[in-house]
Amino acid sequence: MRKITSSDSSERHSGAADGWIGRVESIHIAPSAGQQMMGLDEVRAVPGRGLEGDRYFNNSGYYSGVSSVGGREVTLIEREAIAHLDGGVIAASGTTLEMRLAGGESRRNIVTSGVPLNHLLGREFWVGEVVMRGGRLCEPCNYLEGLTLRPGLRMALQHRGGLRATILNEGVIRTGDAVRVKAAEEPA
Repeated sequence: MRKITSSDSSERHSGAADGWIGRVESIHIAPSAGQQMMGLDEVRAVPGRGLEGDRYFNNSGYYSGVSSVGGREVTLIEREAIAHLDGGVIAASGTTLEMRLAGGESRRNIVTSGVPLNHLLGREFWVGEVVMRGGRLCEPCNYLEGLTLRPGLRMALQHRGGLRATILNEGVIRTGDAVRVKAAEEPA
């Protein structure tokens, strides 16, 4: 996470008012439910549909037929949340759960760094040239735990499983793109 200082006035006034600018570390899609996530360098984001080529864009995701507050257009997860798994998570039983998880194995579309995703609930933010609105937390589920074959993953990522967001304008998202809060006066 890069902190904004007073000498970064152009960035401070360009929507980084919360004092951070993060980045897109990786992008992942799966063509249909249960299939392995594929890493991409870039992807087109389409309002009301999702990421081009992804299972939810194609209406073939595991939960496609189930309505969802916050939608399923795009999901994001913090690289930092994935990295904390490697250090071991202590279960309620006192057992240390040690697991490694690659970005795509999280089943989230976009892995970020330096972005406090939980703070983006109900807020508009930029991912490269695309504006999104945080809809709800993307809590891990039993389906994710079953697909990854990692017992305890659901508990380990509780409240750190990412964010569901809606796409507000069409555009291309690229690995390395900046992620930042959208200032109220900025047009989409």
